[in-house]
Amino acid sequence: MSHFSKRKFNIFALPFFALLIASSCDKDMNVMLDNSIGDKVAVSSVDSFTVNTSTVQLDNLPSSNSGLLLVGKADVNEIGSVKSSSLFQLGFTEIDNLIPQTAEFESLTLVLRPNRARYYYGDTTKNQKITVHQVTQDLELTTLTGGIQNLAIPIYVTRPSIFSKQKFAYNNTPIGQITFSPEIKSTDSLKIDLDQQIGQSLFDLIQSNDLKVSSNQNFREYFKGLALIPDDNNTVILGLSDTVQVNLNYSYVGTDGFTKNEHKELTIVDRSFQYNNIEYDRQGTAFEALNINNKELSTTATSGLTYVQAGTGTVAKLTFPSLKDFISDDKISINKAELIIETSSPINTMYPLANRLMLFVADHNGVPTSFIETPYVGSVQLASFVPGNDYGKNSTYRFNMISYLKRLKTSNIYDETSLYLSVPQPTAESSNPMYPGANTSSAAPLGLLNTFNTAMIAIENNKPAVKLNILYTKFK
Repeated sequence: MSHFSKRKFNIFALPFFALLIASSCDKDMNVMLDNSIGDKVAVSSVDSFTVNTSTVQLDNLPSSNSGLLLVGKADVNEIGSVKSSSLFQLGFTEIDNLIPQTAEFESLTLVLRPNRARYYYGDTTKNQKITVHQVTQDLELTTLTGGIQNLAIPIYVTRPSIFSKQKFAYNNTPIGQITFSPEIKSTDSLKIDLDQQIGQSLFDLIQSNDLKVSSNQNFREYFKGLALIPDDNNTVILGLSDTVQVNLNYSYVGTDGFTKNEHKELTIVDRSFQYNNIEYDRQGTAFEALNINNKELSTTATSGLTYVQAGTGTVAKLTFPSLKDFISDDKISINKAELIIETSSPINTMYPLANRLMLFVADHNGVPTSFIETPYVGSVQLASFVPGNDYGKNSTYRFNMISYLKRLKTSNIYDETSLYLSVPQPTAESSNPMYPGANTSSAAPLGLLNTFNTAMIAIENNKPAVKLNILYTKFK
């Protein structure tokens, strides 16, 4: 049953910053103006909207050319474990044979370096193990189509890619491995000795000018690439730079009689053929049933718990069943609208939180096809993390929803759609001028496709703490 709460205000001191707090009960709060207006206009705040929430698993997340090699495994009690392996093709930085005929092969080494941001997700206090394997299947790009159901293509898929769910075969026997302490701030590089026999064979091919090494295309047909596989006992996922080096080390005696030590370098020549295979295991958690075959899980089944996580493509779905009917009233004009998301994620932990969130707009099939824009600008709206305090106030993300509500009122563009709360997509954010602060440096921007940053949504009365606050004018 609706009920009203009225307060009189002087017209010259009208507080247009008043907000509506969303809940599941119907309320219509009228704030009357000066009596000289004739009681024909009222400025009101209303908390009458049910927010239906669920957790959704996104599909077809592009993973190639993300800028980072994500390698490792991490576990979070509430949401399960995530594991990432990285596969990539190799090519020569220079196609030539300058190796002297008298040279002798020494070693084949793989050099890995942390990315510029030194990204990590998980517990770095324990030793980690990575094994190196030889890829045995061609890495191939996939062009996503709508298929027989003619589904829309997700907005974050902008080109042919290798998707994070894809798997390519590799030899189970490792050709190298390393156990190390992930000292994030001090580690300069990881050096892994690779199989001597493979190195010797490659050295012989180069020295004999074999056709297999006459071009990078020929070489990729002969040597399909490397796979970095984390141990199942690992506790952290590391972000490594995609500027890897495989050094073919050799020595020879120069004309001056001194021994020379040199190397021929291979690296990732085409970053489109480097990708991260991401797996998750939610067994034993409230989200055990959530996967790409069962893509949506209502928060009624998780006691109100939902979350947002990059990498795995986990988003929080929001719908407002009564909102369209409310704002369709011709006597109502929206003055201000704000969506507030409260998060219970701690700030300083081994699991990085999402420092910004965005809102995808998903069509009736649940495919993200657009996004909520910054009002009057048109770029993707990014809500920054606002810390709470030590007195029980949760941290928040806040979205300005005025443009969304006005378009909802005047058009059918958002009919049969829902909103997906998500970590922003780094590819679009770095290359699309519609994104504010587009990244033009060589450092990979971090986000939906190349991190595991997480935001746990706070719970209030066994429901996610999601509030839509609206201030509106009602003409009588």
